[in-house]
Amino acid sequence: MPAPPADQAARTRWLITLYGLTAFCTTLSSRSLDPILPEIARDFAAATDSVALLASAFALPYALIQPFLGPVGDALGKRRIIALATLLTGLALVACALAPSLGLLFVFRAVAGAAAGGIYPLVIATFGDRVPMEQRQVALSRLLAFSTTGQIAGGVVSGLIHGAVDWRGILGGGAVAVLAMGLVLLRDIRRDPDPPPGKLDAAAAARRYAGIVRLPMARRVYAAVTAEGLLVFGLFPYLAAMLAEWRIGGPLEAGIAIGAFGAAGVANTFLAGPMLSRLGLSAMQLVAGGIVGAGFVAIAGTGWLAAGAPPGVVPVAAGMFALGLGYFTMHSSLQTRVTEIAPKARGSAVALFAFFFFVGQSLGPLLFGTLLARLGAVPALLVVGAAMVSLGLALSRVLRSR
Repeated sequence: MPAPPADQAARTRWLITLYGLTAFCTTLSSRSLDPILPEIARDFAAATDSVALLASAFALPYALIQPFLGPVGDALGKRRIIALATLLTGLALVACALAPSLGLLFVFRAVAGAAAGGIYPLVIATFGDRVPMEQRQVALSRLLAFSTTGQIAGGVVSGLIHGAVDWRGILGGGAVAVLAMGLVLLRDIRRDPDPPPGKLDAAAAARRYAGIVRLPMARRVYAAVTAEGLLVFGLFPYLAAMLAEWRIGGPLEAGIAIGAFGAAGVANTFLAGPMLSRLGLSAMQLVAGGIVGAGFVAIAGTGWLAAGAPPGVVPVAAGMFALGLGYFTMHSSLQTRVTEIAPKARGSAVALFAFFFFVGQSLGPLLFGTLLARLGAVPALLVVGAAMVSLGLALSRVLRSR
C-alpha cells in the first residue's frame, strides 16, 4: 500500500539527508586532491602532468565497475551495496593517505574509484525506486546540491589548509568522514531492511543491458554524458599548474576556482525550475552549452591577459562558476531522464549512465593534456569551450525531435 503523503514526504526528506551527506563526503574526498596535485608531484619528485592522471586513476575504475554493480544492486539490494561500497571507499582512502610511493598511490586511488562506483549511481536508482516521479527531479536536484557542496568543500578546504596539513592529512580526514557515513548507512538498513536478496543472473543482466542500449534515447543520453565528462573535467587537474604559470596563485586560488564550480551546482538547484518553465527543455540545453562555452572563454581570456599584468583569480573563478552553471543545468536534465529510460531495470540503466560519464571523465585529462601540450593553454580552453557549445546545440535538437 502506498505511504500517506505526509509519510512519503518525510521518507523523501530522510533519503535526501542520508544519501546527500554520503554524496557530500565521497565527493569532497574525490575532489580534494585537485588544488594540491603540484604538492604531491613535488613530494614524489614527479612531473605534474603525470600526477594529474590521479584523476583518471579514480574515474576509470569508477566507470569500469558500473556494468557489474548495476545488476548486483538490482539483485542484491541497492542500499546494501551502497553501504558496503561506502565503507570500502573509506578504507581505500586511508590506504591512499598512507601510500609510501606514487605507484601505490595510483593503485589505492584506483581501488577507491572502483569502490566509489557503487555509491552515487545506485543512490540515483534508489531515488527512482523510492521517490514518486512528481517529486523526483526536486529530490535529485537537492541530492546534487549536497554533491556539489562537497566539491566546494573539497577544493576550498584543501586549498585553505594545505600549508598546515599536508596532502596525506587531507586524504585521511576525508577517509574518516566517508567511513562514518558507511556506518550510518548500515544502521539505517538495520532500522528499515530491504527485501531479502535475490539471485544474480548474469545472462539476464546482459540481456537487460542489450535491451537498454537498443533504445535510441538511451544511446543519445549516454553519448551526451560521455562528451560532458570528457570536455568539462579535463581542465581540473591542470588548473593549479596553469594559475601558477600565469602568476595568479597556487593551491588556494585553485581551490577557490574549483569551489566556484561547485557553488554553481548549488545555484542551479534554485535556477533550474524557472529556466525550465521559461525556456523549455530543448532551449535550456542550448543555453547551457553557451554558458559553459562562455566560462571557458573567460578562463582563456584571463590566461591571455596574464601575459601582461596578472589579472587575479576573480575572472578565473567567474569562468569556473559559468562553466559549472551550464554543466549542471545540462547534466541534471540527463540525470533525470535516465531514471525513466528503463524503469524495470533502473539500476542497470543508471549504472550505464555512470559508466559512460566516468569513461569521459577518465579520458578528459588525457585529451586536455594533449591539447595543452600541442596548442597551449588559451587555444586548448577555446577548443573545449567550442565543443561544449556544439554539444548543447546537438542536445537541443535531439530533445526537440524526441
